[in-house]
Amino acid sequence: MNDQILIDVKNLSKAFDDVSVLENVDLQIRKGEVVAIIGPSGCGKSTFIRTLNQLEKVTGGNILLDGEDITSKSADINQIRRRVGMVFQHFNLFPHLTILQNLTLAPVKLKIMSQKEAQDKASQLLKRVGLYDKKDSYPDSLSGGQKQRIAIARALVMNPEVMLFDEPTSALDPEMVGEVLSLMKELADEGMTMVVVTHEMRFAREVADRVLFFDEKGIKEQGTPEEIFETPKSDRLKEFLSRVL
Repeated sequence: MNDQILIDVKNLSKAFDDVSVLENVDLQIRKGEVVAIIGPSGCGKSTFIRTLNQLEKVTGGNILLDGEDITSKSADINQIRRRVGMVFQHFNLFPHLTILQNLTLAPVKLKIMSQKEAQDKASQLLKRVGLYDKKDSYPDSLSGGQKQRIAIARALVMNPEVMLFDEPTSALDPEMVGEVLSLMKELADEGMTMVVVTHEMRFAREVADRVLFFDEKGIKEQGTPEEIFETPKSDRLKEFLSRVL
């Protein structure tokens, strides 16, 4: 991790019709930093992370990615999403395509790579996630943990500057959670900038550089894992941790 600010969120607000979900959120994320977001259901965590690649348009405020305002009307949304990988709770793999085809579709269609370049990169990543032998299989033949590892590889094939994870293990059976978290930990160890919405408190405690506690439309408390889990300041965070730990 270095001192370069990769993501700079300024006074961000988001509302759905008349319902305010996020208000006046400010946050800076440095290159190579792993930020875990925890908090109760319905507090805006997933909405927030989806604004970081503009899957959700902001109502107010700005988000700068390496100095570029991605909330500007002139911003190239496709260019932004090449730079910001996203892994969802549900894997969103194309069921009619093989695993290799799932990985190569975007880089070829967006003319980032030739078919051969994309296949070489995808093969390399499938070996990395331990699923090269599944390259000609279809998603329905895979376990949940394998599908999520494929989804991570699919995001990595675009060579993103930052990876966003929206509760990546919450749809998995408990015995499959470990294999996905282990891969995410490897990415963190290699210096990938990551923002992770998670219910896995052990991951937040062991892997994150910083933990954000979201509640009631924004960040209520943030700090190192030690500060958040060992010496929480607010009664609301103490109450939350008493329920999940």
